[in-house]
Amino acid sequence: MTAINLALGAMMFGTRIDEKTSFDLLDRFVDAGGEWIDTADCYSFWASDSGFGGQSEELLGRWLRARPGVRDRVKLSTKVGAEPLRRDDWPASREGLSASVVRSATEGSLRRLGVDRVDLLWAHMEDRRVPIEQTADALGSLVAEGITERVGTSNHPAWRVERARQHALTSGLRPVDSVQHSYSYLSPRPGRVVEGQNHRFGMLDDELLDLAAEESLDIWAYTPLLAGAYDNPEKPIDDVYDHPGTTRRLAVLDEVARELGATRGQVVLAWLVGHSPAITPILGGSKLHQLEAALEGVQLVLPEELRRRLDEAEG
Repeated sequence: MTAINLALGAMMFGTRIDEKTSFDLLDRFVDAGGEWIDTADCYSFWASDSGFGGQSEELLGRWLRARPGVRDRVKLSTKVGAEPLRRDDWPASREGLSASVVRSATEGSLRRLGVDRVDLLWAHMEDRRVPIEQTADALGSLVAEGITERVGTSNHPAWRVERARQHALTSGLRPVDSVQHSYSYLSPRPGRVVEGQNHRFGMLDDELLDLAAEESLDIWAYTPLLAGAYDNPEKPIDDVYDHPGTTRRLAVLDEVARELGATRGQVVLAWLVGHSPAITPILGGSKLHQLEAALEGVQLVLPEELRRRLDEAEG
């Protein structure tokens, strides 16, 4: 079965999404040819009774144990660095990305997942308290030891990503080869952050896109469907997207969706995976019908003329 360019986001598994539903989503994703499952050690501290994370990784560990052989069919992606140190004091108080924390946090993730390695380990939120070279050394060492196959950065500015890469390459270590940020067809007003994001560099920008294209980095996009706002009338599009460019882009998106007999969200997913460079969307849905729609969307091929119209709509 051909792998699909979609990652299943497990952020709310074990907290707001119960175990049975989580297992059903995971099973269907794998049966459909999905490979990548994305989580983090801090997921989802804000929805947990304790105020700390780990619930998502623990649930994934239970699912892996309950499905003998499935580990060989999936790739695990997890992140370290953003777990709170004190309850109700985030993001001011978080573990960060020192060498000792990167190692200890990764060991915790492996323990919760019940595995001896992951396929992709991310430095979750940039940590200006620590030289990026120290973080790059820690990540590269974990690759050298076989604890992770690859490493990436999430919510880092382009200059720190490139500095980490160059340091690793100079040191003979595996460099960052992936970036993970928020990205969708609509763009927020410059200088505005989507409510609840809490990441200064959370949005994928032109510099990161250019860096990824030049250095052949993988791009992963979280919140690609704006939490369902493209298609769910009960979820309005966030006010940070309220500008004339959004109006024009939504008009073209509606036209393309009608011509293809697809939903807005499915067209957005098709636009992302066919983007140059290609982008892997992370689906964070909580219902099977959302997963089914996403699976159809990432396998939808946009005719070149329709892609051009989407690209050229003023945003």
